[in-house]
Amino acid sequence: MSDMAFRPLGDSGLMVSVVGLGCNNLGRPKTRTQTVEGSQEVIDAALDAGITLFDVADIYGGEPGLSEEILGRCLAGRRDDVIVATKFGMDMRGANGPDFGARGSRRYIRKAVEASLRRLSTDHIDLYQYHAPDGVTPIEETLAALDELVREGKVRYIGSSNFAGWQVVEAEYTARAGGGARFISAQNYYNLLHRDPEAELLPACQAYGVGILPFFPLEHGLLTGKYRRDEQPPAGTRINARPSIHADADWDTIEAIRDFADQRGLSMLQVAIGGLAAQPAVASVIAGATSPDQVRANVEAGNWTPEQGDLETLDEITGR
Repeated sequence: MSDMAFRPLGDSGLMVSVVGLGCNNLGRPKTRTQTVEGSQEVIDAALDAGITLFDVADIYGGEPGLSEEILGRCLAGRRDDVIVATKFGMDMRGANGPDFGARGSRRYIRKAVEASLRRLSTDHIDLYQYHAPDGVTPIEETLAALDELVREGKVRYIGSSNFAGWQVVEAEYTARAGGGARFISAQNYYNLLHRDPEAELLPACQAYGVGILPFFPLEHGLLTGKYRRDEQPPAGTRINARPSIHADADWDTIEAIRDFADQRGLSMLQVAIGGLAAQPAVASVIAGATSPDQVRANVEAGNWTPEQGDLETLDEITGR
């Protein structure tokens, strides 16, 4: 068992591990976690390392719902020891029936939650997140439907994902006005190469006690240290299959972060995860993995706590 740290998720009593496991790789083709057996190894390694937050979504996997199904199977007998977070609101390609684009509606949410509960083999979801605003349903309706689920015990807490700062504020005031459940978390694309959330989202979350759960903390692996500007990405890697990620990367900043890490005897992974975990309002860094070794490395990286001077230097390097 590692010396995992735990933090409250926003202004709630839900405690989460500072490093969480992103479960989007469970059931993913051409990975070790494509199978239940390979996924079980990763889940077991995460539990052994002290991870308690397992983040999935109904769309994840080689087919809709597959990642949830595998996670449910791998957590058999240990469900009560962990925080299961899942999401609804992205295109399930008909797996939840016709949605007519209104995936934040009461009608759709009731179907989506029952399907996720069934796939996860559980009677409740610890954190149920609205994956992205549908652009159709009023937030009042979405929050009212989610509040019903909380009152029924099917969901313990609710959160948002891919919301802009103003949408986080709108949801907060809507929940306050109605006296119902409020979003305690915001899961957004955020890392040391993509610090846009710090302009509006982070201040909004700080002001209203909403915990941030960054996804893509390693920028498709560019912040792990295993890729170089003038070297072709290894065969079989995600970046090799999407060469534009490598070609368009901000290599000047990546190399400056590498130098920062080398000067302090750190790995780039430590800087990427530990540096992000030290940002205001961040509760847990959601990092994916396809092997037990990756899980252990991510957890160890989260143990690095930067000093104020380190954070100021990182701000300068990344152009904050």
